[in-house]
Amino acid sequence: MSKNLFHRIIERPTIAVIVITGILVFLALYLRKATEDKALLRLELYSSNAIDLTPTHIRSIERIGKWEFLALADEELVDTIRHRTLARDDRLVRIYHGTLRLGVDLSQCEDGWVLAHGDTVSLTLPPITLLSEHFIDEARTRAFYESGTWDAAAKEQMYQKAARQMKARCLTPANQRLAEDNARKQMTSLFRTFGFNHTEIRFADH
Repeated sequence: MSKNLFHRIIERPTIAVIVITGILVFLALYLRKATEDKALLRLELYSSNAIDLTPTHIRSIERIGKWEFLALADEELVDTIRHRTLARDDRLVRIYHGTLRLGVDLSQCEDGWVLAHGDTVSLTLPPITLLSEHFIDEARTRAFYESGTWDAAAKEQMYQKAARQMKARCLTPANQRLAEDNARKQMTSLFRTFGFNHTEIRFADH
């Protein structure tokens, strides 16, 4: 605004009032717009924190596949005797080491196994199972005592006997419950990262 124009506005009160009024209206509109923008920004920030569990998230969890919740190390001594009529009996004693791993196979989850409502998510997991039948570490198997000659078939029978003994010792209801408790803890922790404060978990029937 030039100096002459400023003096003309000052000398004419009506014009001065109009100019000042215009400036005030402009400032009011500007402040209102700025306030609305700030409110919109707050709304957008709030929306970005909302719980958003998409089908992609669920598929990613399922692709984890077999999820171990309990590992049980075991050692079994197995012996077998082959009786002879005119000679000493043959005997074979072997020691087997194994690790049985209990967990769930997430690829076996049924449709709708995840249901979200508010800040709570409900999960229906497959039953806790033995994740692999190949739990004996054959590299650590050793003969404790051996007399006579034993073929591969006899040793395979002993291997299968050792596997049955390990299952009987380790696959107990108490260990089943322990694996389920671990599953609940780990699943609760996982879904807490998605924003869920409460996780309800049940296991499907065998």
